[in-house]
Amino acid sequence: MTPSGASQPVFLRTWLVWTAGFIVFPLAGLAGTAIAGRVDDAAAALLGGLVVGLVLGTGQTLMSRRRLDPRRWIPATAVGTSVGLLLGAAVVGYGTSLGDLALMGALTGVVLGPAQALALPHQTQLRWVWAAAMPVLWALGWTVTTLGGISVDNQFTIFGAYGAVTFSALSGLLLHRLLPYRATVEPTPAAAHPAATT
Repeated sequence: MTPSGASQPVFLRTWLVWTAGFIVFPLAGLAGTAIAGRVDDAAAALLGGLVVGLVLGTGQTLMSRRRLDPRRWIPATAVGTSVGLLLGAAVVGYGTSLGDLALMGALTGVVLGPAQALALPHQTQLRWVWAAAMPVLWALGWTVTTLGGISVDNQFTIFGAYGAVTFSALSGLLLHRLLPYRATVEPTPAAAHPAATT
């Protein structure tokens, strides 16, 4: 089998694992709402975003198959989500219309994207692409959630499962492009002991 043919199943498994991590989004939302309540003022946005970011960052590092360093990714996601949600929610006056939530998501991504981009491993090339993509993907997440009929007027801290699946699938493709998964290959006995083949 050629290397390119061998890498395809690896990519598919890795992408599916990351995409399956969409379940972390509703869990993060439940945690954020339980601690901070509805996002209807600055304190709730800041605290709710912090909780959501901690849960989301933890889940993403687990689903990344060791491509993301939790010591960098989790704090960056927590701070970025907290400040980003505060900014976005305040700008739209804590509104929940489709336009409000799309703008809130975009502004959350404006803060979160660069924070996470800086937390990517040092060898990552074109990390700015991640920063540029987050405003679009977060706005899309809120848009899909709203169009899916979710009760967004409850002023949730993060978009729901519909938006989470969309976000995870697309961001998984981007993560693979920027930071491909490299499986750790154990040496074969022959490779470990070259003399055995002579």
